[in-house]
Formats: sequence, C-alpha cells, structure tokens
Amino acid sequence: MPYLFRPFADTVARIFLVSIIAVPALAIGLAFAFSASEYTTDRSITVDQPVPFSHAHHVGGLGLDCRYCHSGVENSSTAGVPPTHTCMTCHSQLYTQTAMLAPVRKSLAENQPIHWNKVNRLPGYVYFDHSIHVAKGVGCTTCHGPVGTMPLMRQAAPLTMGWCLDCHRDPAPNLRPASAVFDPDWKFPDDQAERGIALAHQYLDNKHLTDCSVCHR
Repeated sequence: MPYLFRPFADTVARIFLVSIIAVPALAIGLAFAFSASEYTTDRSITVDQPVPFSHAHHVGGLGLDCRYCHSGVENSSTAGVPPTHTCMTCHSQLYTQTAMLAPVRKSLAENQPIHWNKVNRLPGYVYFDHSIHVAKGVGCTTCHGPVGTMPLMRQAAPLTMGWCLDCHRDPAPNLRPASAVFDPDWKFPDDQAERGIALAHQYLDNKHLTDCSVCHR
C-alpha cells in the first residue's frame, strides 16, 4: 500500500511549525536592531559644516568653557550656537586670512549668521530642555561624548527613546556635582553608585521622570 505522505513529511511539517514562531520573532529582532543601529540613529556620524570647527582644539587644547559659545545652555531649552562676533573675539587677531575662516569673515561683513548644521537631532514631537538637565547635574559629555577629543563634532549617543528612558528610570549613575557639569575631563569616581544616589535625592523628584508629558508636550 503506497504511503499518503513521504517519510520526510514529518520533518517538513516540524520546520514549518517552528518557522511560524521563529520567523516573526527574528523579523521583530532585526527591526529592533536596525532601529538602534548607527545607520538609523546617525550615531558616530560627522556632519559637514560651513567651517570645520574643532572642539578638540578649542575645548581640549585651549580650554574654552562650553558656555563661551553655547551661552543659552543654562537658561534655555536650546544651548545655542555662537554668533559671529563671538568667533571674531579671537579671530579678528588670529588666523585672519586663512581660507577655512572665510565664511566667518563673510558672515561678519554681510551681517548674516553662519548656518551651522545640527549634529544632535531629536524628532519634532520630543521636548528637550538643556537648562533643566545641566541644572540637575547632567554633564555635557554625558550626552555629547568626549567633545574635547573631537576634531569634528559627531553624535555620540543614540538619542533613542529607550536610551533616554534608561537614564530617567535610573539617573544616579549619570549625575555629577554642579561644579563638574561643564568639565569635559571630569571622570566618574569609583563610588559613583553612592554619590549618584545622594545627588539624585538632592536634585530630583524621581516620581515623574518617566511621565509621558515630560518629553512629549
């Protein structure tokens, strides 16, 4: 009597049943991995600028304070970019004829701002306030990375919702004393776990940090 199914039919059926579960799970996993990849988040990507401003030179080498150029960081939701006359404080005397600074000289002569390209981008539906973060002990390098070593500025963090929520759920590991917020060379101490918890009690009301309205208004 001939068989209705061939001997390998059981194997095919098992593979099919496993695939019903495995393929969607694999697809979801790949989708999450893609959404967190540098290709999607632009992490580590340098952005072309009208002037190749080097944080490594100005911050790491000359020791300029972040607030010298980003003057709104303590009292505004945006850190801001320096107006041309801030650049010319030094460059009216230094490197006055270099080709790379031609856009700066043109900006001053024509009284038109330099159009810098934004490096750290958040979606329009996300509200972010620089002033509240620095006031609560979140240092510049915590989000922007080791800017003092960057010849060209790049996005150092993924800036995903999950990345932000990780900090909002447990901010203590990322908090530092107010005196160290703008120090690009500051390192977390070995006892950061204990110090961070103390700073969290000092700075924060942790009850509402993960409320939707904190970031989506």
